[in-house]
Amino acid sequence: MGKLVRDAMTPNPRTIGGTATVVEAAQIMDRADVGAIPVVDADDILVGIITDRDIAVRVVAAGRDPRSTTVADVATSNVSPAYPNEPLDDALEQMAYRQVRRLPVIDDDRVVGMLAQADMVHELKDKQAGRLVDEISHEPAHVEV
Repeated sequence: MGKLVRDAMTPNPRTIGGTATVVEAAQIMDRADVGAIPVVDADDILVGIITDRDIAVRVVAAGRDPRSTTVADVATSNVSPAYPNEPLDDALEQMAYRQVRRLPVIDDDRVVGMLAQADMVHELKDKQAGRLVDEISHEPAHVEV
């Protein structure tokens, strides 16, 4: 049997509520040395994800005040998660298809881990890892700057 998401994920990641400020999210990212934090509701159910890129583009580049902008204001809410018992190859395909570098891992809608591109590189054969990096990093043909 192939590797599962649980074999490669980082368990028990930090999470943040939507009412927290972007400054708080950035401080958690800094302390935990991560580029994304799952956003959860009051019942610890996954409702989104905030990334360092969300902060750079949706707050800094947009001229918003990070001290008053909430995580819910700028987080990505349409998140496709991975599952602990899912084959790692399936998560790889999802990352490539969605062109994302991280997936929250959920069990009963609660965050139990994070799966990052770097985690997958360690678990997959070099050929698969190379393909993953190429597919995730591929820029869409029609990007306006």
